[in-house]
Amino acid sequence: MKKIITLLVVLFASFTLAACNNNEKTIKVIATSIPHAEILEFARPLLKERGYNLEVIITSDYYFPNPAVAAGDADANFFQHVPFLTKYNNENPDKNLVIASYVHIEPIGLYANTITSLSNIPDGATILLSNSTSDHGRALNLLAQAGLIGLAENFDILAASINFSEVIVSNPKNLVIRANVAPDFLISAYNAKEANLYIINSNYALEGNLNPLEDSIFIESTGNNPYVNVLAVRPGLLESEKIQALAEILNSQAVKDFITETYGGSVIPA
Repeated sequence: MKKIITLLVVLFASFTLAACNNNEKTIKVIATSIPHAEILEFARPLLKERGYNLEVIITSDYYFPNPAVAAGDADANFFQHVPFLTKYNNENPDKNLVIASYVHIEPIGLYANTITSLSNIPDGATILLSNSTSDHGRALNLLAQAGLIGLAENFDILAASINFSEVIVSNPKNLVIRANVAPDFLISAYNAKEANLYIINSNYALEGNLNPLEDSIFIESTGNNPYVNVLAVRPGLLESEKIQALAEILNSQAVKDFITETYGGSVIPA
């Protein structure tokens, strides 16, 4: 009887050790489809060479990846820019995430169904943008860069909440700005011709078969751009070997070259 019990203990210990070891060698990442999951797929064999298995969970939902990682349902997420993460952390002080790697920038662009240039925008045109408040400063800054609106001197592009009527000090074309569409529905709105103009992030433009450099009528500058897309993790995992390995690979020259060659300027390495 003692021999049987001893054997069961040994088998259980072996199974537990194998499970723990497998968990240490598996990296589970929640990501949006383009370009994030594509970049991870490129990184997969590079991680494999270092002994790690990559599991990618693809989502189009911007609001579940951070709570999921904070709850331990995944090791990391790769879908958001710095201001979006900052907003989440400010609203969830007990479930904060930290940045493990700065990876790339996805410039936002101004798109239209029939308007071909900034000079052809009619008076009173409607502009549709995301209801994500972390993108509002960026969208208004894009319109200012395009010369379509003027912004107050104290305008803060990274402000968590922006009152459009207070920060827009000039609007010579009397543009009507609507910020009532979820980010992942902007392409659907574009295809349905729900407005005259649309401000769309490059990842959604690419998913909608738009080429940001060719199909936008204006695209934001990437110089000193704070909207870098990042790999986010729980603080306790930041120094783990597997997260360090993933972060190093995402910042490698091989991944930078992949981003440059694959997206041709629509996505830019950080």
